[in-house]
Formats: sequence, C-alpha cells, structure tokens
Amino acid sequence: MTSAPVIPRAAVRGTAIGVLFMAFFGTLWAGIGIGGLQGAGMPWTLIVFVASAFLLVCGIALLRSAKRLPAGMTPEDDWRGKRIWKWFGIVFGLEGAMIGAASGICGATDHFELFFPIMAIIVGAHFFPLAPLFQVRLYYGTGALLCLLGAATLLFVPEEASYDGHQIVVWWTVVGFGSALILWGTGLFVWLNGIRWLRKTGPLSK
Repeated sequence: MTSAPVIPRAAVRGTAIGVLFMAFFGTLWAGIGIGGLQGAGMPWTLIVFVASAFLLVCGIALLRSAKRLPAGMTPEDDWRGKRIWKWFGIVFGLEGAMIGAASGICGATDHFELFFPIMAIIVGAHFFPLAPLFQVRLYYGTGALLCLLGAATLLFVPEEASYDGHQIVVWWTVVGFGSALILWGTGLFVWLNGIRWLRKTGPLSK
C-alpha cells in the first residue's frame, strides 16, 4: 500500500500567503480602476468586493488547513525557507523603491497620468525573479501579462474618454481592472494548486 506523500506545512502556508497577497493587491488595482471611472464605478464595487472576499476566504481556509500538516522541516529546509523570504524581501523592497521613484518622477514632470501604467510594468517585472525563487512557473505568465498590459495601455489606449456622461481616465480604468483580473486569476490558480497538495496528503478527506 502506497502512503500519501507528505506535503510540508510551510509549503502550503506559503501558498496560502500567496493567495492572500493576490487578493489584497488585486483589490488595490481594482480600486484604481474604479477611481479611473470618475464616479461611474459604483456598480463595480460589489463585484470587486465579492471577488476579493472569495479569494480572502480561500487563502484563510488554506492557511488553516496547513496547520493539520506535519512540519516536515529539516535544518536544510529551514535554512532554505529563510533564504527564500530574505530574497523576497529584497525583491519586494526594490519594487517599492522603483514605484516610489516612478511616482516622484511622474509627479515632478506633471505627468502623473503615466504612473499607473508604469507601475503595472514594475509590478509585472518583479514577478520574474519570484518565479524561480518560489518555484512557481505561473509567475512568469503573471509578470509578462502585467508588463504587456502596462505597455499596451500606454501605446494603444486613449488616455481619457467619455462614458455614460462621465469623463473617465481610460488608462487608470484599463490598467486597474486588467491588473486586478490578472492577480485574482493568479491567486485562483495558486489556491487550486494548494488544494491539490492537500488532497494528495489527506487533510481534506478527514
């Protein structure tokens, strides 16, 4: 009889944290999209709330399920985990510094309308080192889509337009909702991967 594979608690916990990050930052991007609608975005607020709440619940449930798993950590695993989170902090810090610099430059040159598309490119770029770091190949696609969205918005989308009697900032709306969908979609796939791990190791069947 073949025993179920043992999935370390830290692996599922890290997956759950990834889902929560995608839920949180996806919500922030959706807020940018709603802001771009300049008062015409109220119907979208409920949709954003439901999507965010769903991923938040999924992430918390995965985090709770991780507690049932064995620690399964050797000293080498512990060292590797600390190294991963150390480099994550470095990548995250560099991303924040670049976003801050972009905000300052766009504001100083009186072109703040460029900021959110540029920020999408920066956020997308930060996923490329995270993919090998966390061994999640999906992050390559997430990063590429965010970079493509930001660049395509700047090159091919009109900055402003009229919608339902409102003048909206199309750049913010497109990049905001587009980035939210990309991050929520990534969070959903990461969550499903965590669920597959739990099914293999057994806690969901108990």
